[in-house]
Amino acid sequence: QVQLVESGGGLVQPGGSLRLSCAASGSIFNIYFMAWYRQAPGAQRELVASITSGGITNYADSVQGRFTISRDNAKNTAYLQMNMLKPGDTAVYYCQALQLRDGRHFVYWGQGTPVTVSS
Repeated sequence: QVQLVESGGGLVQPGGSLRLSCAASGSIFNIYFMAWYRQAPGAQRELVASITSGGITNYADSVQGRFTISRDNAKNTAYLQMNMLKPGDTAVYYCQALQLRDGRHFVYWGQGTPVTVSS
């Protein structure tokens, strides 16, 4: 089992920045993919950014150039640096990890951290 704990959310003004963290613990071997999703009120959960164990990143068009995903394998932590935040970025942000174990793929989610962008 893998446990994911997000932190770093909060209230920020438009144009501001936040850095989210996702700390993984437990049986953390072979985590080959980590991602950040978000879910705004009344909307579906959407992929924001992802990173493979090899460092390949991918971003939603809406955050390209403003958000940066990174991963510190030594600390078993993924980050989402969010700059130039807009009110439309307001959502609960969730961390996801994919693990290959015993030939099977497992999906893990964190509990979410809320981000509110408002003046």
